[in-house]
Amino acid sequence: MFSSTGFSKANAYRQVGVHSGVEDASPHMLIQMLFDGLFQSLNAARGAIERGDIEEKGQLISRSVRILQEGLIMGLDMEKGGELAANLRLLYDYCVAQLTKANLHSDASLVEEVIGVLQPVAQGWKEIGSQVDTVARGD
Repeated sequence: MFSSTGFSKANAYRQVGVHSGVEDASPHMLIQMLFDGLFQSLNAARGAIERGDIEEKGQLISRSVRILQEGLIMGLDMEKGGELAANLRLLYDYCVAQLTKANLHSDASLVEEVIGVLQPVAQGWKEIGSQVDTVARGD
């Protein structure tokens, strides 16, 4: 589902603002780190909208969009991931569109919608983590 070539270079993760522990992280952990960074940015963007801080809102929503596009979407392996990867791509594209609207209209409810849509995906990813890491180690 996720491209192994995207994980051979931690540079993509550094570019979207996820720095700590990237070099030693497993491919699964890198995705989890992207989700963590994404939710941090989304929650901060929601707060910036509520405070009326337009500059910060724009920066945080832009960061969120970059994590989605340059991290999560680019990490998808459309060949191996099949229908699941295709559906995740559609979901991430939808989230990018909603965040663009949220930025244009300073609409915190759209940011909340994106958080609500992505939380189950991130939670599912987190729950399979121990299984993936066990297989990767060969236990």
